[in-house]
Amino acid sequence: MRDGLAYTLWLPEKPPAGGVLVLHGAGSCKENHHDMARAARTAGFAALCFDMRGHGETGGRLDARAVDDVVAMAELLPRPLALRGSSMGGFLAIAAAGAAGAAAVVAVCPAGAPLLRTGIATGRLDFPVDRPAVERLLDEHDLFAIVERSRVPLLLLHARGDDRVPYEHSVELHERAATPLKRLIVVPGGHHGSVQHDAELQGESLRFVRRAFGLPA
Repeated sequence: MRDGLAYTLWLPEKPPAGGVLVLHGAGSCKENHHDMARAARTAGFAALCFDMRGHGETGGRLDARAVDDVVAMAELLPRPLALRGSSMGGFLAIAAAGAAGAAAVVAVCPAGAPLLRTGIATGRLDFPVDRPAVERLLDEHDLFAIVERSRVPLLLLHARGDDRVPYEHSVELHERAATPLKRLIVVPGGHHGSVQHDAELQGESLRFVRRAFGLPA
């Protein structure tokens, strides 16, 4: 635990080539992403998964500290640092990249602020939340505006069949991203959760991270 946040840390046998912070989506938990942590460890990186507030063993309510929590957990990892997030975690990976000092972001079907706000308001995203605080946080982080000024390398992964977050959102993020190192992968079919657990795409993610870190392929 750190600052009330439950986490798991995955370390390779040799000194790590960097760190990968894995961020889960709304209503999920760290254990659902241990497959990505294991893949990162096998690739020579230290990896950390944590339960956001209102989720898993952390408990409480998601609140205005969400971005600060990402930054705090990133401090437990070696540099260079990559943030890899899915859905709401993808939103937070992009939103927190600058403050966390990330050298790469991998966003899997990242949800935008309007979609997250609607999901919380309607109860479709069902987890304990301080709604006014999170809505203020969402208002402060427009993903399109962030990627338009960010130079952090960005990989976007999305399933064309995603019925929760339209794949066009990732297409537009890619088009508007200012970073010279960016990539978009849209796979046919699938659903909202299919891409994040695809072993081949996890491998593509880690190869992108290596490139962003300036490591040999």
